Amino acid sequence: MELRHLRYFIAVAEELHFGRAAQQLGISQPPLSQQIQALEQEVGARLFERTNRRVALSEAGRLFLEEARQVLAQVDKAADVARRAQLGELGELKIGFTASAPFNSSIPQAIYHFRQQFPAVHLNLQEMSSREIAEALVNKTIEVGLMRPLPLPEGLVVSELAREPLMAVLSAQHPLAQGAGGLQLAALADEPFVFFPRTFGSGLHAQLLSLARQAGFTPHFAQEALEVMTIIALVAAGLGVSVLPSSYQRMRIDGVVYRTLLDPGAETAVWLAQRSEPASAMGLAFVDLLTRGVQA
Repeated sequence: MELRHLRYFIAVAEELHFGRAAQQLGISQPPLSQQIQALEQEVGARLFERTNRRVALSEAGRLFLEEARQVLAQVDKAADVARRAQLGELGELKIGFTASAPFNSSIPQAIYHFRQQFPAVHLNLQEMSSREIAEALVNKTIEVGLMRPLPLPEGLVVSELAREPLMAVLSAQHPLAQGAGGLQLAALADEPFVFFPRTFGSGLHAQLLSLARQAGFTPHFAQEALEVMTIIALVAAGLGVSVLPSSYQRMRIDGVVYRTLLDPGAETAVWLAQRSEPASAMGLAFVDLLTRGVQA
């Protein structure tokens, strides 16, 4: 049994006239009659009651018509699903992001507009460290990464979405919190630092060490934490100082003061990272929204 047999049957069942059905299908009447007979033999039941004056559905034909319509509707649906998937309108898009990425306004805007334009696409958003994002891209467990700068393995390409200054994070009770304007990192040389562990895979760790080296000291990491909220809370409690991207000021945590670092190179970027191979239609659509938002 082929799909065309079902289409032929439905046409005859709706017209109840072989001549009109043949005209609708764009074929001659004799082949249509032969195909219906072959379908009845395949099914093992008479689908039409035929006389010289009229054609009517048999009881078996009436029930078969309902099923045939459902089969063709499902086929049309399957074709539509395949077409929409090819266009990036269906499926799942996996995105890895660092904790600070959503604080960049272009990123939540891109996510919002993507969901509006492609409501049938499931966005699988996974928070990771920058190193984990790079590894997940290589392993193909995510398609798009939003990360901080760090050395990348082969096969990945990046573009810069945003750049922002690094800021000293101080307890509101700290003497340096009372000043105005920015400060040099060297002013924190004797302070205990609250920061991500080296093994966490944040690009900020290597950058802080490099900036401190340029400022003539090696930071003493007194407390380590995996979550930014924890780092800021520990700073507020007076357990040390930290250095974070300026976007974290939006968190509005009491007892903390942010002061811009004035050292050359004391800034960081948010990267859009992908594999160098062609992206899916969904990935391309998301990247387009993201880059257009940045340009706007």
